[in-house]
Parts: sequence; C-alpha cells; structure tokens
Amino acid sequence: MKYPTKQKVVDAASQLFFQNGFHGTSVRDIADKATVNVSLISYYFKSKQGLLEHAVTRYYEAYLETIEETLQNSESEQPITRLKLMVEAIIQYKQSNHQFSCFIHRELSLDSVFVREMAVTYLAKENYFIKNTFFDALTDSKRANDHQFLLMQLKGMLITPYILQHEWKNQVIGERSHGAFANKYIKTIGEWLDYVIENNRQHSKKV
Repeated sequence: MKYPTKQKVVDAASQLFFQNGFHGTSVRDIADKATVNVSLISYYFKSKQGLLEHAVTRYYEAYLETIEETLQNSESEQPITRLKLMVEAIIQYKQSNHQFSCFIHRELSLDSVFVREMAVTYLAKENYFIKNTFFDALTDSKRANDHQFLLMQLKGMLITPYILQHEWKNQVIGERSHGAFANKYIKTIGEWLDYVIENNRQHSKKV
C-alpha cells in the first residue's frame, strides 16, 4: 500500500459507517479510530463526504474489476460454469469486505443522492454483467418474462446476506468462519442455479 495511513483511515471509516451509519459517525470518531490527527483526514479527503466517496469508488472499482476479470478468464467455459464462477467472485469479494458491503447495501435501500449516483455509475455496470451472464446460461428465449423474475431472485440472493446481516452475524466470527459461510452460501446458490438451468432445459425440450 503506497499510503498506509490513508488506508488506515478508510478502514476505520468503513467499520464506523457499518456500526453507526454515515450520519452517526463524525470525523473525530474516524480520526480517533484510526489514531490520526483530524487534519490528516481533511488533507486526504477534504471532508467526511469526500472520504465516503473515495471508499465507495474504491470498493466498486475493485468489485467490478473482479467480476470482469473472472468473466474474461472463463470465456472458454460453459455458460453455467461462467455464471457460477461469477457468483463465487461476487460473494467472495463482498464477504472479504463484509462490513462495508453491509453499509453500502443498507444505504442503497434508501432514496438518496448517494443511491442515484451509484445507480448511474456502478450499479448499471454490475447489472449488465449479472444479467448477460445469467441469460447466456438460459436456453429458452420464449420465457423472457420468467427469466426476468429468475434474474431478480438471483440478484436478491447476491445481496441478502449484506442487507439481513443480523440473521447470520452470530454464525460468522473470525476470518475462518467468514470463509466457511461464503463457501456454503456459494454452494447453495450454485444448487439453485443447477435447478433453474435444468428446469429451463426441460421446458425447452417440451416446447
């Protein structure tokens, strides 16, 4: 890391935003958590809003890069395999950044300038990757409406642990249990995908 102190501030802010929300966290709180001078935060980020924008931008750029690289590296694979690899990359990324993932998804449930900006910049690209990869794995083009509902279910599964984090937080304590949770959840989504794809294939045969 080129600027370890800057990263230290981002990590502290991520924890506090997760615990107390953006408006419930002060610059002083962040400085105390990161054990740095308040003026350093102003120097790096100008303001708390600037710090938030930096953290969100960094999160989503790395997230989308992870998805894109996964899809590029699996171009020779079967569509269902590419889809599963993408799901795995998404969950592993979100789980490795679980506190900030939870904070972001909580904020995205609100109607705010933050949400609209995210929708225009990052969420549209995320949706493009997920939608196209999912639809590539489905063979029955006559069931477009059904496919939209299935896509909605898939996207819901990808965000549910980070919206309803209180449902499973007691099961995830420490890095090892985070890994176990991610692996089990990825397997569960994979089994759902197998069912959906097989059901779609059987329907195509009948038609």
